[in-house]
Amino acid sequence: MNTIERLTEVFKEFPGIGERQAKRFVYFLMSRDGSYSDNLSSLVKELKKEVSQCKECFKFFLLDSNNKLCEICRDPNLDSSVLMVVEKDSDLESMHKSRIYNGKYFILGGLVPIVEKNTNSRIRVNGLIEKIKRDSKATPEDGQALKEIILAFSLSPQGNHTDFYIRNQLKPIIEPLDIKISSLGKGLSTGTELEYSDNDTLKNALKNRQ
Repeated sequence: MNTIERLTEVFKEFPGIGERQAKRFVYFLMSRDGSYSDNLSSLVKELKKEVSQCKECFKFFLLDSNNKLCEICRDPNLDSSVLMVVEKDSDLESMHKSRIYNGKYFILGGLVPIVEKNTNSRIRVNGLIEKIKRDSKATPEDGQALKEIILAFSLSPQGNHTDFYIRNQLKPIIEPLDIKISSLGKGLSTGTELEYSDNDTLKNALKNRQ
């Protein structure tokens, strides 16, 4: 496999990028001078140095002194009685920017493939369970104890499968704790990606959760 083919394979790993688009990226890079590639390489390296991952919700954020939590998890005005579980950072950003939800978040890190044996290695289900156990025992100083979990996945076959899987994983944990679990309502059309939904659609989906 030559360099063009190897780089094409790298770009194909990007979300929503197929073989043809990946090759267009490679040919675009070849058409630019060396300084462009050097600058791109430098920015990628700097990105990894300047970004950290929140210890609570797993959101990526720019390093801010010695904070281990992102700016959202540090917000004292968040409603800690509600936890929204989303697939990825861009879903969290879309929901947070809409200003229709003021609770906490947890990024699952992906969706559960419909045919997959080693599921727990693909998503943070164990981390989610640990967070639920911690947040359900919150003291008054920590905020309200967890009362509801909202599963906010894209309405696709894989998103629906993930919803079903997470519910089954959480059921023995949340039932003794009397924690409600809900999913986004039908404000979202089937096949809709959460990160591309407008504010009104997100508002209706959150309002009509089941």
